[in-house]
Amino acid sequence: MTPVRVGLVGCGFSANLHIHGYQQLGRERCQVAAVCGVPKSDAEAFAEKHAIPAAFGSMDEMLAAVDLDAVDLAVPNYLHAPFIIAAAKAGKHVFCEKPLTGYFGDADTPEDDLIGKTVPKRKMLQEAGRRCEEVLKAIEESGIKFGYAENWVYAPAFAKLWRLAKTAGGTVIRIEAEESHSGSHADYARQWRTSGGGSLMVKGSHPLGAALQLKRWEGEEKLGRPIRPASVMCEVGNLTWIEAFEQEKEHYLRTGWRDVEDWGIIVVKFEDGSVAEIKAADTTLGGVHNYLEAYLSNARIRANINPNDSCVAYAPEADIFEPEYISEKIETKGGWTFPSPDEDWHQGYPQEVADFIAAIIENRQPVSGAALAREVTLVLYAAYVSAEEGRRIDLKPILG
Repeated sequence: MTPVRVGLVGCGFSANLHIHGYQQLGRERCQVAAVCGVPKSDAEAFAEKHAIPAAFGSMDEMLAAVDLDAVDLAVPNYLHAPFIIAAAKAGKHVFCEKPLTGYFGDADTPEDDLIGKTVPKRKMLQEAGRRCEEVLKAIEESGIKFGYAENWVYAPAFAKLWRLAKTAGGTVIRIEAEESHSGSHADYARQWRTSGGGSLMVKGSHPLGAALQLKRWEGEEKLGRPIRPASVMCEVGNLTWIEAFEQEKEHYLRTGWRDVEDWGIIVVKFEDGSVAEIKAADTTLGGVHNYLEAYLSNARIRANINPNDSCVAYAPEADIFEPEYISEKIETKGGWTFPSPDEDWHQGYPQEVADFIAAIIENRQPVSGAALAREVTLVLYAAYVSAEEGRRIDLKPILG
């Protein structure tokens, strides 16, 4: 078997997650043949650390110089659409972080313009929809495999939840899911111009994607077609802008959100009458809080992605467990903690990479693909319209 040759675009947080997934597959199955990033020195340092043969300062340079089968886009949100289209036109399979695309301003929008405060969300929805169609057209016309990096879909706890739900055979009548923590580490997440949204986009896209996928699977199992979302309601807030919080002397939550929300809640109603409650926040202490709970007509199943209690530890002082890793984004190692034996595995990162490579080898689409990516983007932007206009938004004319 000829190994799949992958070019990694980006060398930051997501790239570090993905590279370990590729390395676990073994060189006979896939090889990360090149990496590119800005500045090029960062890509060179990443390449040296992970034994990648070549490093470049741009994707164009990498594609021109190295024979690749696929590219992995671990870049900020505003770069996803143009990079997907460029890679697809070059005939490369694409694995891309969420979101598929979004609204990041117009061509003449200044980089420091706070569009989250000035641009109507309905315009954002229309533009995001147009960009989704451009991306999907490029994917379809090129015939490439497109992997949407929704790790929740591959997380072992969520995969087990679906197997239990399928075995139970009952109706999924309600879903409750959340991703929250004390604030994104990425600077681009603080401004709409580069992130395409706040907590709901950067964090809420994960539980939303898993909830939509669960109803897709249920519909395909019982009806032979996905159960689609029919309407959405939403509320957002900027909790770190509260005056009393701003006056506190010490902040344990990350601040500096410029024109994006740091908290949000979505209620999705599906065409069969079931509902999903999705929460996301950058205002939650205690580490990453990721879970999905499915309420069936004959069962109740909860997937605790983070934290989980496979390992529990206590230390009276924070430095007792130094320098051992505990879990992502906890504020202290003192007291009771939930050390993750293999955090990447629990969150589905190596599994999503493995499925993307398998899809290329087996000539099929990945489990998490373009259809889910489009649906998540459009439901999120419809949710922002709901929050701004204060009403329920009908998704049928939006999703088609």
